[in-house]
Amino acid sequence: MRNVFLATTLTGLMLASCSSSKSLKKNDLATQNPIATSLNLTNVQNDKVPVTINPGRFTVEKVTYRLPKVVQGTYSVSDFGKYVDDFKALDYNGNPLEVTKVDTNTWEINNGKALDKITYLVNDTFDMEKVGGIGGEVPFSPSGTNIEDTNYVLNLHGFIGYFDSLKNNQYKLEVIAPSNFVRTSALEEVSKETSEDGKVLTSNYYAPRYFDITDNPMFYGELDVQEFKVGDIKIVLSVYSPNKKHSAEKIKATMEKMMQAQKAYLGSINSTARYDIYLYLADNTETSPKGFGALEHHTSTVVVLPESMSDEQLAQTMIDVVSHEFFHIVTPLSVHSEDVHYFDYNDPTFSKHLWMYEGVTEYFATLFQISKDLVKEEEFFSKIMDKINSASKMNDTMSFTKMSENILEDEYHDQYLNVYQKGALIGMAIDILMREESNGTRGILSLMKELSNKYGKNKPFNDDTLIAEITEMTYPSVGEFLKKHVEGNTPIDYNTFFEKVGLKITEAKVKTNYIQNDGTFIFAPDRAKGTIHFNDGVKNNSFWVENGVLPGDVIKEVNGAAVSLATANQIFGGMFAWQPGKEVEVKLDRNGKEIVIKTTLTQSYTNGKSLQHIPNKTQKQKELFNAWIKG
Repeated sequence: MRNVFLATTLTGLMLASCSSSKSLKKNDLATQNPIATSLNLTNVQNDKVPVTINPGRFTVEKVTYRLPKVVQGTYSVSDFGKYVDDFKALDYNGNPLEVTKVDTNTWEINNGKALDKITYLVNDTFDMEKVGGIGGEVPFSPSGTNIEDTNYVLNLHGFIGYFDSLKNNQYKLEVIAPSNFVRTSALEEVSKETSEDGKVLTSNYYAPRYFDITDNPMFYGELDVQEFKVGDIKIVLSVYSPNKKHSAEKIKATMEKMMQAQKAYLGSINSTARYDIYLYLADNTETSPKGFGALEHHTSTVVVLPESMSDEQLAQTMIDVVSHEFFHIVTPLSVHSEDVHYFDYNDPTFSKHLWMYEGVTEYFATLFQISKDLVKEEEFFSKIMDKINSASKMNDTMSFTKMSENILEDEYHDQYLNVYQKGALIGMAIDILMREESNGTRGILSLMKELSNKYGKNKPFNDDTLIAEITEMTYPSVGEFLKKHVEGNTPIDYNTFFEKVGLKITEAKVKTNYIQNDGTFIFAPDRAKGTIHFNDGVKNNSFWVENGVLPGDVIKEVNGAAVSLATANQIFGGMFAWQPGKEVEVKLDRNGKEIVIKTTLTQSYTNGKSLQHIPNKTQKQKELFNAWIKG
């Protein structure tokens, strides 16, 4: 999962999980037939999709059916059962059976031997999102669902549930939809039928087990689809832009260049034949999704971003977001724990190793860009310093493995964002250590390849022994680092590692953007008044100082768009992408007086820290730097 932090500036942060399975009870079904499921997009009632579940004949009296409380790749409670209405269990004569709703996500059906099928209606989650509603209240947007005339985001875990002991049963899924809908899915389509009048097309899909239902999202509706190849991997890009502002063709050019570079960086890792990118671009309406970012699946990712982004901003954001998600084909697809492999959607346990799942993945997404000359050295250094600055604002003495294992608890949940900051820096430190120990020949990518060869997508590792295994596979120094800084609570002295490659952190005047000072926001909300104002940080942002802005000035309009708590994410997201040379007009309220700033952007600076080359590097430092950056 990768959330775009701008979406959480004034709202909140989302999370969710990983876990264990139950063995199949042979006496639950007379025969282990595939579970037949159906979604009817032609019969939507009050914005709700009818769902039918036919499990075959049970041989037990009590049957339990659940929708997921938590889904893989997220680290918070989603409670998809909240969106189910009119739940019915029917016998073979069409008569209702007694149903008890045990909790938000669980239904018990008495007289299970007579159960023929289950029917219910599913509401979408996008409509439920409001400002401040990201996180525990509603699922993070890329894990959510959308039901509207022109677009259906079918994260299937939001529509289809499971019977406790039958998660390993095969599933047959039919999706009934208007024949003019474009549809994309990585699930295997086994057949399709068109109605006599040609207006309805039924697509039939196959899933080996419930995991594959949850792991293969679908897009239906007015989509723009492009395909390309990256090595032997077929990439399918599906875009929904409600106002047709962005096209799949333009985005394809960016994605193809980036993913070709990623594949070159990964080399022999080639764990999937197809990879899907589903991009939903949200317009600025009350019912549009608010949680911008992405959720990885093993062979796909769902991305939600604002449609208002410029072409340049969207391209850069897609590079940052999708590169992270695509690197998940290394972990957790090829390297994962038992918690991930035997995931329990209702009572999950969590791996200790988010530093690897999310942190190392984020590190790869940052490092490969400099390795393959997609960014300049200055930008790479800036990204590393951004992570150091962001991590310094979190609890730097908290055990990372303890935080990971207890991520749903409030004390640890609030530290989740650090998996993308300190987690990536942990990956960087291990990389530099391995380069030093091996005279530049091994790094964290080679370690992940070795772990992938040892385990692979069908064999999980033991969560408790991974650090010992990594130590045995690498060097004592790596083991000591993991015990001290990942299992332990000792903060990392990053200069210790930068010195090995001839770098150091120095106080400096550094470039910044127009909403932050070196990673710290210069705005603050007044929730009582529903306004947003500049805080004291504006005094250290050269652009705003030069234009006479003072702490307490309320931001009323940016380029004609009114600023409020409801519009802040999209407006500040656009401001984050501002570049020198752009003409802007900002209207402020200073104690009841309107202040208008109409100017051309100049580069803004602030006091901060930067990563710099040290003078008079040794030959060893030069060689280690080159091995680290270029591999």
